[in-house]
Amino acid sequence: MSQLTNQIAVVTGAGRGIGRAIALKFAAEGADVVCVSRTQENSDKVAAEIRALGRKAWAQAVDVADANAVNAAAEKILAGCGRVDILVNNAGVTRDNLLMRMSEAEWDAVLDTNLKGAFLFTKAFSRALIKQRAGRIINVASVIGLIGNAGQSNYAASKAGLIGFTKSVARELASRGITANVLAPGFIETDMTAGLKEELRAEILGQIPLGSFGQPDDIAGAAVFLASPAARYITGQVLAVDGGMVM
Repeated sequence: MSQLTNQIAVVTGAGRGIGRAIALKFAAEGADVVCVSRTQENSDKVAAEIRALGRKAWAQAVDVADANAVNAAAEKILAGCGRVDILVNNAGVTRDNLLMRMSEAEWDAVLDTNLKGAFLFTKAFSRALIKQRAGRIINVASVIGLIGNAGQSNYAASKAGLIGFTKSVARELASRGITANVLAPGFIETDMTAGLKEELRAEILGQIPLGSFGQPDDIAGAAVFLASPAARYITGQVLAVDGGMVM
């Protein structure tokens, strides 16, 4: 028996990397998936991969930082799918710079996508989740939100904020049978980490007890667990999937 049979999941940032891996793993476990990405092209591509697995998929191009766009997308999704069981807020960007050099635009771009985007999507679906008295919210943060990182004060703030946000949502929605948890990936082999210089890569590997970068599938497996019946009694928690980097 698949763990997510006939569940409907919405995954933001589903166009590539971790989001794509989560969307595909959910489909492999029996879910139908709404793929949300900034571009229609990326959304369509992943939706096609899901349909090839024999599940239903919908593709939506949404700027998660735009409240009107998010609310319109949520209405369309609920009208088209009837309900949503799982929401994964994974959309994220980086605009790295040292604090002294960081522009207000670099700060705003990261906070608006990574933190406000999760707020907007969670709020947009909260009424429907409350009404059905069931649901799973999974917010993808980062170990950087737990330990900070030089040159990433905006990113660290957005991901730490996501943790506090999730714990508050978990408390607000628990009485309705809805759980909210955080995944905190460590360094994962994605487009985001592909550009790291060799010496920085070696330095980071030295801080990971398991001695390797993670794969998107490692995060997807943890997301399936948090969305599955096995995790029904877990809420407000942060699960670091990081090879032991933060312990």
